[in-house]
Amino acid sequence: MLIVAERVNASRKAIRAALETLDAAAIANEVRIQAAAGAHYIDVNGGTFPGREAELLCWLVDIAQAETQLPLCLDSPDPQALVAALPRIKGERPMINSINLEPERFEKILPLARQYNAKLIALAQGEGVPASTTVEKVELATRLVEQLLKGGMVLDDIYVDPLVFPVGTDSTSALATVTAMREIMARFPGVHTICGLTNVSHGLPARKLINRSFLAGAIANGMDAAIIDPTDPLLMATLLGAEAVFGRDEYCMNLIEAFQDGKLA
Repeated sequence: MLIVAERVNASRKAIRAALETLDAAAIANEVRIQAAAGAHYIDVNGGTFPGREAELLCWLVDIAQAETQLPLCLDSPDPQALVAALPRIKGERPMINSINLEPERFEKILPLARQYNAKLIALAQGEGVPASTTVEKVELATRLVEQLLKGGMVLDDIYVDPLVFPVGTDSTSALATVTAMREIMARFPGVHTICGLTNVSHGLPARKLINRSFLAGAIANGMDAAIIDPTDPLLMATLLGAEAVFGRDEYCMNLIEAFQDGKLA
């Protein structure tokens, strides 16, 4: 399971405060603890400050790269912010979060991904109402993947997000999403699926319980990447347990190693 660490995000109060004061130490600490917890990519998002997103995204990139050698996921729908930040990448190939079927966004972000050899998170989303059913999610994802392939991307660099919505307002969304994941990966062998996990529990009590339950179901249906908080020990334990149960951890070696390292309660 590829883990994109989500904590350096301007929508979080602590990160917004750090961005307001340009508190580099606070950002560096978030990067450091996520890297130590098992992240494979560090997501950086500075998007809640109108007119300053490009500046702040560049600032976050520089701090993150000074703190870790892990690759970065540049989290912005603004092509201009990506244009500013991508040339600052020094290490491994970055990931861009995200592209969708909106023509203007697609036409501006795809060339950037090609130019900088970036992996792409591809949202099953067009210009209309977001897809809610499995059929709608698969149809949008199919169109998007086919257009990305025509545009020169390869399947191994595409991470499709079918977009889960809060089950508190749409009780079928989680099931529709994981079913769509299974179908998308069957249609396009070699493509990846991913999701922003915590959206599933928005507005509900016991959010972490809902998140863990959804993660296990998504793994059972083939999801092989997730945007999550790797510093949440119970969530990470659920990930390891689900991968072992559903044949994604040969001889349960990852689970055993985590237990021996004291990472499982």
